[in-house]
Amino acid sequence: MAMTEDDLIRDVLSRVRTIAVVGFSANPARPSHGVARYLQSRGYQVIPVNPGLAGQTWLGGKVHASLAEIGGEVDMVDVFRRSEAVAGVTDEALALSPLPFAIWTQLGVRDDVAAETARARGVRVIQNRCPAIEIPRLGIARVA
Repeated sequence: MAMTEDDLIRDVLSRVRTIAVVGFSANPARPSHGVARYLQSRGYQVIPVNPGLAGQTWLGGKVHASLAEIGGEVDMVDVFRRSEAVAGVTDEALALSPLPFAIWTQLGVRDDVAAETARARGVRVIQNRCPAIEIPRLGIARVA
């Protein structure tokens, strides 16, 4: 039987531990900041990625300019960028070793071609969703 989208979301959010938030904002009023903070409160290790904030410390960790700069394993790449930027972020994520378990794009963000490229490499893809909405909706109990 095929996996439903809810099954996929539940599987991804219960397996991942380290989440790179691409497009992280230093402004607490911005969704990327709030979602990153929420994910951290749920026990995930959040790595902020934003070239404009690189080297600064936010949410207790160093902000990186790019995924490649992180230097450690990333389980999920959470994309807070416009749809036009998803292909580039996907290419960057697919250059990581090991590959991330999942690429997630936020509400209103999707690139079906980039998603198929990632899926062809064995990476799970969730588009146009927000983990801060899905975690409580699906009752996912994730703690460190």
